[in-house]
Amino acid sequence: MKLLLDFLPLILFFGTFKFAESHKAAAAAFASSHFGFMVSGGTVGPEEAPVLLATLVVMVATLAQALITKLRGHKIDLMLWISLGLVVVLGGLTVWLHDETFIKWKPTGLYWGMALVFLLSDLLFGKNLLRSMMEKDVKLPDFAWRRMNWGSVLFFVALGFLNLYVAFHYPTATWANFKVFGVTGLFVLFTLGQGIYMSRHIIEPTPGAEGPSEEGVRP
Repeated sequence: MKLLLDFLPLILFFGTFKFAESHKAAAAAFASSHFGFMVSGGTVGPEEAPVLLATLVVMVATLAQALITKLRGHKIDLMLWISLGLVVVLGGLTVWLHDETFIKWKPTGLYWGMALVFLLSDLLFGKNLLRSMMEKDVKLPDFAWRRMNWGSVLFFVALGFLNLYVAFHYPTATWANFKVFGVTGLFVLFTLGQGIYMSRHIIEPTPGAEGPSEEGVRP
């Protein structure tokens, strides 16, 4: 259920964009008729209708994601708060100003926000987030946790720049495809890489001991 909620805004954004792109005239008429009051000038053109409708859908979907999480009694995590804030502000600007530039910045803002959280948690609070989430299932030496944390920071920073490059050097349709398939593929490859690195440094439990000791472990 959580996995579906996490991907719901992305799936709906992509589906809405693709459908509206295939029916631009109808999408423009629908957007102008039903959402013209939200748009500067009150009229939506055929070329801007697909991304505008997709932005509206992803705004509603992200709000719904947060609401459903809350109603199910779960805590809304920091990444969802960041995503919600970005999609409301940047999505609202996209709709009002007829300018897709703002919503194209949203993924980069989210990726850089994640990088910042990983970085500041370590530097300011001495808390390795990856270690906090995974240590109960896997034991690694300190240096391995540090490298994985910094690897996550660098990955999200690079992903943010890559999103901007694709967003502003290629057509919007290409960016939408990259947002769904390209980013997902990169996440899978990065996760596999982290998994392979972890497998090389796992500390196996010592028979008869309460748990492994990391004392003396060096990179």
